[in-house]
Amino acid sequence: MLSNISSVKVEISVVLGRSVIAMHQLLRMGRGAVIELDSCQDDPVLILANDRPVARGDIIIHGDKIGVSVTELLKGYG
Repeated sequence: MLSNISSVKVEISVVLGRSVIAMHQLLRMGRGAVIELDSCQDDPVLILANDRPVARGDIIIHGDKIGVSVTELLKGYG
């Protein structure tokens, strides 16, 4: 049974913030353009599994690596 679970693939995404911009602005952006998000550096991030919210977490930076520490499982997932 455990072997069946270990072969399941799950796409994990982390949402740092969101922004709404007009399509014409997006099309004019070039390399190095900055899109301002609606969140701050210390705000919790949303963790998605297969595009469904499952948890919240904090960004962890260790050297040149960036990770996420899970701080809360969302209702229905814990």
